[in-house]
Amino acid sequence: MRGEFRGFAFGESLLEKASRTMFDPLRRFLPLDVAGGGCAGLLLALSFPRPDLTWLAWIGLVPLFLTMDQRPFRSGFAAGVTFFAVTLYWLNIVMTTYGGLNLFLSVAAYLMLIAYLALYFGVATWTASQLRKHRGVAITFSLPIVWVALEFVRAHALSGFPWANLGYSQHRWLTVVQIADLFGIYGIGFLLVLVNAVIALVVRALWQRSPGDMPIKSLVIALLLVAGTVSYGHYRLDNAPDLRDETWSTALVQGNVDQGLKWDSRYRWSIIDRYRSMSLEAAQEKPDLIVWPEAATPFFYQEPGQPRELVSALPRQTGAHLLFGSPAYEYRDEERVSFNSSYLLDPDGRELGRSDKVHLVPFGEYVPLKPLLPFVNKLVVGIGDFKPGDLQPLALNGSELGVLVCYEAIFPELAREYVNRGADLLVNITNDAWFGRSSAPWQHLAMSRFRAIENRVWMARAANTGVSALIGPSGRVVVQGGLFNEQIVKGDVGLGARPTLYRALGDVLPWGCLLLTVIGLIWLRRGKGSKADSADSAGSAGSAA
Repeated sequence: MRGEFRGFAFGESLLEKASRTMFDPLRRFLPLDVAGGGCAGLLLALSFPRPDLTWLAWIGLVPLFLTMDQRPFRSGFAAGVTFFAVTLYWLNIVMTTYGGLNLFLSVAAYLMLIAYLALYFGVATWTASQLRKHRGVAITFSLPIVWVALEFVRAHALSGFPWANLGYSQHRWLTVVQIADLFGIYGIGFLLVLVNAVIALVVRALWQRSPGDMPIKSLVIALLLVAGTVSYGHYRLDNAPDLRDETWSTALVQGNVDQGLKWDSRYRWSIIDRYRSMSLEAAQEKPDLIVWPEAATPFFYQEPGQPRELVSALPRQTGAHLLFGSPAYEYRDEERVSFNSSYLLDPDGRELGRSDKVHLVPFGEYVPLKPLLPFVNKLVVGIGDFKPGDLQPLALNGSELGVLVCYEAIFPELAREYVNRGADLLVNITNDAWFGRSSAPWQHLAMSRFRAIENRVWMARAANTGVSALIGPSGRVVVQGGLFNEQIVKGDVGLGARPTLYRALGDVLPWGCLLLTVIGLIWLRRGKGSKADSADSAGSAGSAA
């Protein structure tokens, strides 16, 4: 059957026979499907920050697709384990250095998470393979659809973890990623999987020396989609200027406060003084808005006292609005409820509003299913007990700010909701000190860029230890700071968001892919049931005869 994956199960040439004989001992130790999956996972991981070898994502899945035929789940699972193990290596830094977990428990938790995330790769390859084998669905059709569906499920299941979705690997290629304003991040992932699948079919046809198996139609479709994507990207970059009619001069204060000292009361005054002095330095260029990172104040701003007075007096000294992160709390039914919040002050030091974090970090800011997991707080030092707030933009001089706290910036639906509620500027305040000197801060920045593209809106990103940046509606990083240094990142940001298809329709592509995947699984199930019924009927007829 043309257009199918058959692994390498075809007639052998003399060279192929020699290769098989030479590598037989290795194959017994490392099966071909596992090796292919592992190779694919490594190539994909290398396409992400860092080292950011973007082009590898266009071919990285080919080894997986070529070798998955016999054991598709195992091959996909191997790819997932390798990919997430390499991409998320920094999780051990977070859990041991800042979570207080011992090395044994940290590695155990890390491996459990990697195995869970790898399931999505395994289920995707198994589903596509079964649809091809039992229903004759072309792999170039099923793989992109199922892959996007499983990424979408991963982004929402168990509170969601869309970190390192495939499309994020393309953040450096601005001409490619402009389609995010049409289909979101999932549109880019769809295209990448399609191209990888077509390349795998071409490689197989060439390897077999079988021109009749060349996937001509799929190849033409892939080339047209890539050409259309690049053309659209050039058009958007040439005809959608980043700056707007109205702009704000903005200063991002990167305080570079060590995570181990942040909540030590002995350093409270020095931390406050650092942010005050840096803000006064930034005020020399008369900014309209000064932004501090997440939880910049090592105290509860809402509580009266000298720390609050020092912060509220600062806007009067700078003449600028001040947005900063601070924990907050309320009493509900005599119970104290905590929030990870941000406050906005006007140039007179008056509080204009407070915005609370909506999407909390599981096992970081709260314990999921806490009654069932009472031991977790005892295992991990410093787990917060926050509650999610309500999504509400902050009003400022007739404009609105949509504040994304920390890893809320990796959830496209939150940014979209802020903009649809009137946000003229997205602000991401974060404390990436948890990640240490790893790839994670750069990965976080890369993913944040897509929220600007999807909504065609500016984003100001203030990070405690970096990477602070001003990002234009095209996803271009206009100015950025470094990592682990005190720095003021300054520049003008435009106000207002332009209409986009993604803003209007949201995640219609992944929802459609999920619907088709579910239909495919039902179809597959019924097909297997029908075959079993036919076999039973034939057996009964034979017995009767």
